[in-house]
Amino acid sequence: MDSPHGAGVSAEDFGLKGPRGWAFRGVRLDAAPGSLIAVEGPSGSGRTCLLLALTGRMKPTEGHAEVGGERLPRRMAAVRRFSALGQVPGVSDLDPALTVAEHLRERALLGRWFDGSVRALLRSPAERRAEAKAAIARALKEAGLDLDTLPKGERTSVRDLERLEALRLSLALALIGRPRLIGVDDIDLKLSDAERAEAWALLRSVADAGTTVVAVCSQAPGGADITVRSTEEDHDVHTDTDTTGPVSGDEARGIDEEGAGDAFAETGRA
Repeated sequence: MDSPHGAGVSAEDFGLKGPRGWAFRGVRLDAAPGSLIAVEGPSGSGRTCLLLALTGRMKPTEGHAEVGGERLPRRMAAVRRFSALGQVPGVSDLDPALTVAEHLRERALLGRWFDGSVRALLRSPAERRAEAKAAIARALKEAGLDLDTLPKGERTSVRDLERLEALRLSLALALIGRPRLIGVDDIDLKLSDAERAEAWALLRSVADAGTTVVAVCSQAPGGADITVRSTEEDHDVHTDTDTTGPVSGDEARGIDEEGAGDAFAETGRA
């Protein structure tokens, strides 16, 4: 029997301390491959740092986690190879000046050079173009983004997309590389109740198709498989908007300041 496509995610007393104190601490979870994991809490509670740590983009300083069989923090690079980011402000923003088609072509090209095998690189240009086109079509379908419904079709600029359309595009870009884990930030920011329900239904469909999803939100939906909730807010810890890049190992190890960081509650099944 083939192993599940998605990455299992587990953590025990997982924490990250930055220059201003604890970004998050005491995280415990155990999620099966293909789970929808909601990280719930107010802005400033370390939600984005946790998402970036679980996808191998930030180095934890306490406890451990295992993602797709790879142990963090030792195997961060391995986790990055099979994980992808959807929308994460300050980290994986869409370029408002580019069109939808330009974003898709760029991602497919990057995937060809950095994600493909040597055998794939030896294929003819026509074969590579056909494969890229098929990968884009598959990703758009999985993300539920119909280019014909956009104001100017594939030539629509990102700046002209509605927020839900931008979310679908960011997911499509992540899905082109067929990741085992996708992280998405601020899933419910500035969405109406109906749009929020549609966004969560989209993430649920991605998870049901086999890809594990970690989604940051202010309020988790009832349909999440695992919910991690922050229990208190400390304004001295890293906020979501501060996570423009990973905390280096030297920074994390060299901190003497004691910060009363956010504690994350026990994870529970919704």
